[in-house]
Amino acid sequence: MKKLNRVGLYFTSSIPLRDELVYARVAELLGFTSIWQGESRTGRDSTVSIAAIATVTNRIKVGTGVLHTWTRNIVTLATTFTTLDELSDGRACLGIGALWEPMASKIGVERRKPILAVREYVTILRKLFSGEEVTYEGEFVKVRGVRLERKPKNVPIYVGATGFQMMESAAQVADGILLNYLVSPEYNKKAIEYIQRGAALSGRSLTEVDRPQLIAVSYSNDLEKAYSKARIMVTEYLAMEPHIAAVSGVDEKIVDEVRFITGGWPTTQQKLLEASAVVPDRVVENLVAVGELETCYRRVLEYVEAGCTEPLLYPVTGEVLPLLHYFSVK
Repeated sequence: MKKLNRVGLYFTSSIPLRDELVYARVAELLGFTSIWQGESRTGRDSTVSIAAIATVTNRIKVGTGVLHTWTRNIVTLATTFTTLDELSDGRACLGIGALWEPMASKIGVERRKPILAVREYVTILRKLFSGEEVTYEGEFVKVRGVRLERKPKNVPIYVGATGFQMMESAAQVADGILLNYLVSPEYNKKAIEYIQRGAALSGRSLTEVDRPQLIAVSYSNDLEKAYSKARIMVTEYLAMEPHIAAVSGVDEKIVDEVRFITGGWPTTQQKLLEASAVVPDRVVENLVAVGELETCYRRVLEYVEAGCTEPLLYPVTGEVLPLLHYFSVK
């Protein structure tokens, strides 16, 4: 079986932050190459989390997966990452994206022209990180004669993208694309076409655009537990994050029924359990690496073979240590 040479971890708020710090130390010892912290809802701030991880590690890269253009002033964001760059000695990665609906409207954000907004942010952030004095009057970014007081060593910018048009645009301006989870390896193959097209428009090759990917891994020797946890996760995202549901390849009738039962975002755990009953095993298996360790490993390899450069394992069942040891790159 092929051996991975790059593998990372992805956390949301499902695992206590102090436990994440323990897993980060173990992951670094086992040769993992990065750890990313999610920030898609209201569970945990990603910048504080990766700062904490950076203080207990020495080599592993740390990234936000992803924060949003709409919620942080660009100069404040750039200053945050020069600080993280200093703290981590050049290991911080800025993952950024466009907020999803209905989350955006619920927090007072008008989500319009997300591709343009992300493009403006990435373009000007790269100028700021390079030490330039920047003046820019865009539709979303306005900077007038600003230069960062500290030039970072290295802050690569990754765009969290699910839609193909966002990928094509991001491949023209960003260092990498952070591919989403709860999609199939077949989705990856189509995504690569758009990333390659975008890279070519900026005079780059596909190999110059890094492509780490969140992959939901529902491992357990208790297969009933593995499938149950995976099914709940799939149900939650089909119900609440339509940008993922739109590209997941799931029958619209299933998505509609899930949304009817859950009643929108936020919902209750009881409604999620009820809605999960309409999500069949074949859907779970198409979107999640589910089962015992060898099965999960083989499924992760499929995503790599379909274009992902670094799988970022999201431990769905919370059984983290067995995953770390089995996916060790040492």
